[in-house]
Amino acid sequence: MSVVANTGNGKITVPELLQRKSLAADSSKKIISLTAYDYPTARLADEAGVEVILVGDSLAMVVLGHESTLPVTVEEMLHHTRAVRRGTRRALVVADMPYGSYHAGIDESVRNAVRFVKEGGAEAVKVEGGERRLELIARLTEAEIPVMGHVGLTPQSVNALGGYRVQGKTTDAAERLLRDARAVEAAGAFAVVLEAVPRELAAQITRDLRIPTIGIGAGPDCDGQILVLHDLLGLTLSSTPKFARQYANVGEVISKAMREYCEDVRSGGFPSDAESYHSGQPAKPQKPVHVAC
Repeated sequence: MSVVANTGNGKITVPELLQRKSLAADSSKKIISLTAYDYPTARLADEAGVEVILVGDSLAMVVLGHESTLPVTVEEMLHHTRAVRRGTRRALVVADMPYGSYHAGIDESVRNAVRFVKEGGAEAVKVEGGERRLELIARLTEAEIPVMGHVGLTPQSVNALGGYRVQGKTTDAAERLLRDARAVEAAGAFAVVLEAVPRELAAQITRDLRIPTIGIGAGPDCDGQILVLHDLLGLTLSSTPKFARQYANVGEVISKAMREYCEDVRSGGFPSDAESYHSGQPAKPQKPVHVAC
């Protein structure tokens, strides 16, 4: 059955991403993914050409300050998904289903996924796990909710895995991971994230599957790549993994601006007379400003 590549206005769709699988050997056709958690960064990512924006459960760590992804709730993820959706026009918005939202039963899991589409505006959801998620992915697909899988290092399984470690390094582990990826495809997922997987294994999985692979710490042979926004921008306040390339040090720019502001307030240099209102003078129309609560 033929599929339409896009909506005709440049909007990235699931059928287009599936079609890109056959073109990903051309690096210009690689699928470009990035996380975002709010309106301004989603809008900037969308305008920069990012094609898949993931509202990742990494929100728990890089925005909310938790030590793992486990504490973030459905309500928190919905709140940020809505903000990202408002900032996105072209990219496909994928919402990460947080830990606990798809672990207590299929019916409840489907209801939670529906909320991400209906209330959050997500166009797809992501779930971690391979063979054990076969039934869930099939049910979500049956409910017309596109699903992105996630195998390899699955951060929600950090306690079971014993830490954040590269997966699939032994022959047995590699075979299990390959079975997981095949199961995700067989269940109806439109793509699968491969995280912290040896390059050679990721390349094998990419060749084996008919759906796109999105790599994060899985080498350059995947059909696409994804990074956590805060790692890319230098905003992560803890150590970053080997695979996370920093393209800017925005954290230092922000810190410098804040230090200069503090110094200007202490020295009396801010606000200046030009930045002050005066009695007897009509106030000029002002653009809306942000007011601290």
